[in-house]
Amino acid sequence: MSVDVSSSSASQPADLETTARNGSRFRRMAVRIPTYLADVKENPAWLPMFMLARTMPGRRAHWALSAKYKPSDDPQPSLFGALDATAVADALRSDGIFTGLQMPAEIQQEISRFALTTPCFGNFDRSLEFVAPRHREAEQSFGRSLLSGHFFERSLKSPGVRAIQADPLLMDIAKHYLGASAQLITTRIWWSFPTKTSSEADRSLASLDKFHFDLDDWRMLKFFFNLVNVDDGTGPHVFVKGSHNRRKAKHQYTLLVGHPADEVLDYYGADQAVTLTGPAGSGFVEDPFGFHMGTVPVTKPRLMMEVGFGVSKPSRRRFHGEPIINR
Repeated sequence: MSVDVSSSSASQPADLETTARNGSRFRRMAVRIPTYLADVKENPAWLPMFMLARTMPGRRAHWALSAKYKPSDDPQPSLFGALDATAVADALRSDGIFTGLQMPAEIQQEISRFALTTPCFGNFDRSLEFVAPRHREAEQSFGRSLLSGHFFERSLKSPGVRAIQADPLLMDIAKHYLGASAQLITTRIWWSFPTKTSSEADRSLASLDKFHFDLDDWRMLKFFFNLVNVDDGTGPHVFVKGSHNRRKAKHQYTLLVGHPADEVLDYYGADQAVTLTGPAGSGFVEDPFGFHMGTVPVTKPRLMMEVGFGVSKPSRRRFHGEPIINR
């Protein structure tokens, strides 16, 4: 997989821009409040995590108290070959990211066929159902831009998705990095589409074009796989190396997890931003507490797979990124 590291009158517009940006942030937070309340009701332990896991002291204390992992002397065979889980975990501790994963071609091809023929849900909305090859027709039919297409529970109908999710190397790496309590919390595939118009709210919901960190658990690890060839025009993922280990005070003691790109890169270093391109089947693993973002495709759709691990029980009420749903 290729990795590209890639006066008052004057201040008034900037002040207005900042005010507008902050207003937009707080509107997005207000929309999420019902989901947050439901998360607390389902699992009261979610609230202290949500408040403290964004701070470095809180995170370090939780890591220090974690149960250590004792690996088996007889590792199981993996679809990814003989990668050393210890070496991968060491790279993650240093950089927050490890590249060089490659899924078998036949599995990548099966998942891609599945994603081309199985209906997905646009912009996380289950009422916006369509198949990916008819994306433009779907936008015309629904009268709105469709930036993403998620499969939710349908992802696990793909034998290839289930095979990758169950691969023992992924769990071994997760336990080496997160500790003995590491467990699978999410598996998903989704499309990101080029679209002529998209709202900031849709881009934010799809985690596109804004650096952010994930705060779904005290400790997390996520494996990502490109299921199509990804170049600069396909909306590649971007990760800021080392940002999982240090955090500006402003980025800790706030309820916001998303921050402007210039603000993030000025502090953590533009030279630390890694743009992850690569052929279909290539993959990487990252600590999502580090700043990262997806970018909006401009030439062709991107199809991605994610397998996520955490240390707390996952929500059974909804899928990643999905608003509260009534069941």
